[in-house]
Amino acid sequence: MGSTESELYFVFLNYDPEYERLRSDRTTRGSHELDLYLSRKHDVLLAKTLEPGSYKKTLSLVIVDGFAVEITDDQANVLRSAEEVRIVEKNQELA
Repeated sequence: MGSTESELYFVFLNYDPEYERLRSDRTTRGSHELDLYLSRKHDVLLAKTLEPGSYKKTLSLVIVDGFAVEITDDQANVLRSAEEVRIVEKNQELA
């Protein structure tokens, strides 16, 4: 059984053609649409995978389709099993 203490994890998602299409639009409008799309997409994944109020998404990444979230080890394992998820990695601070 994993730790019950929340730690920062980075979650990267599988290939998404809509992400690629929006990312290729270099206009201000395209950038805004991409931000909204990713934030909403990441929020939906978390809401359908984890219990409400048990996690804290800290940011959505745009350069890659991913996000940072404060979760437990057990929650990280649950996210790893989600179809949309490519990889889940715990943040490692360098000394």
